Amino acid sequence: MATFSYHHLLIFTLVAVTSAAPSFRPKALVLPVSKDPSKLQYTINLTQRTPPVSVPLTLHLGGSYLWVDCDRNYVSSTYRPAQCNSAQCSLADSKSCGTCNSPPRPGCNNDTCGLTPDNPITNTATGGELASDVVQLPSTDGSNPGRVVSVPNFLFTCGPTFLLQGLAKGVQGIAGLGRTKISLPSQFSSTFSFARKFAICLSASTNLNGVVFFGDGPYRLLHSPQSIDVSSSLMYTPLIINPVSTAAASFAGEPSSEYFIGVTAIKIGEKEVPLNKYKALLTIDNKGNGGTKISTVNPYTVMHTSIYKAVTNFFVNELKNVSRVKAVAPFQVCYDMKSLPSTRVGAGVPAIDLVLQNEKVYWRMFGANSMVAVNGDVICLGFLDGGENVRTAIVIGGYQMEDNLLQFDLARSRLGFSSSLLFSQTTCANFNFTSSA
Repeated sequence: MATFSYHHLLIFTLVAVTSAAPSFRPKALVLPVSKDPSKLQYTINLTQRTPPVSVPLTLHLGGSYLWVDCDRNYVSSTYRPAQCNSAQCSLADSKSCGTCNSPPRPGCNNDTCGLTPDNPITNTATGGELASDVVQLPSTDGSNPGRVVSVPNFLFTCGPTFLLQGLAKGVQGIAGLGRTKISLPSQFSSTFSFARKFAICLSASTNLNGVVFFGDGPYRLLHSPQSIDVSSSLMYTPLIINPVSTAAASFAGEPSSEYFIGVTAIKIGEKEVPLNKYKALLTIDNKGNGGTKISTVNPYTVMHTSIYKAVTNFFVNELKNVSRVKAVAPFQVCYDMKSLPSTRVGAGVPAIDLVLQNEKVYWRMFGANSMVAVNGDVICLGFLDGGENVRTAIVIGGYQMEDNLLQFDLARSRLGFSSSLLFSQTTCANFNFTSSA
């Protein structure tokens, strides 16, 4: 019979412990999403650095990566600038290698590669140092938050303080969820080898949090008497790649990191809006203009003037028996709230359908997502005229996504969407953040 010395046993135990430690592989991760009442931006808190700090960030669905302000109070013993020509630089698709003439600090080191962090609110961009640091966030089984997991070398970019202009109060950067190799969803899925998917569910309330899931479903929301898995009843449409970048700064040949879908027609009250010669705007041309994108940094849906006029004229005609009231900026079509009936899915107005790859696939917006209560008496159509020179023909804004679950499947390049969860008698504020799995 073989015998083990204490020394052998100790080595065996150490090996067993170290190999067991990383064996917890989350299937998905979860974070609460809040809505800033003054800027109408959606924000998350990401725990970063050593010692850990909670970093408030504006959520940018089409943003290329995480960038944070490193000029003020960035203190971390695990901060590592990315050296020029390193694997990190090529993963981030960095095109520059820089030096810094001040004493070394986070955001200012020699022989490091750079990226161009941008602010989608002010449409400005600047140079910033690529680096890595530890981030932490809770795992989930789809029903509750579970064990907190760490990503030791999470890539991000340092931005200067001035780039925060226009962002919600207290925010220290942008959390980019876009189509790049170093966006939050991409880094999380490659770190933990889970599905290249994420889902957002934005709350209509500024007091109650929505949720973002990284990874596959179930995505369970509370619903009397139990919870429902919203991922089980999604409709799907292909995600389209815009071959030309839509960021504030980019290099020639760089595709857009934003999410586009193929809207082919618009219906109001199940009747098609005549777009006539403007229908060509719904497709992306070879310069990257046109098409329909989904954006969390636009509070409301913005349309090219010609599409906006066609939609609003048709809508007004459908409600010709309801008396309009004076417009309240930024909206143009407003009604007396008392003149419209109230339903489970918001004001009783004709549903607006974005028709996708065929007549059977459409994103339907009810009153809760089309009509905005601007004060106690007035309710307005929540679509904005973007002008004649907009880059993208339709930008679906945050308000139109609230209480709808959207799943972005990067591996299959498709969008899953639920339409209004109010029909299912639940909301995006109904993820159970209180108890842990």
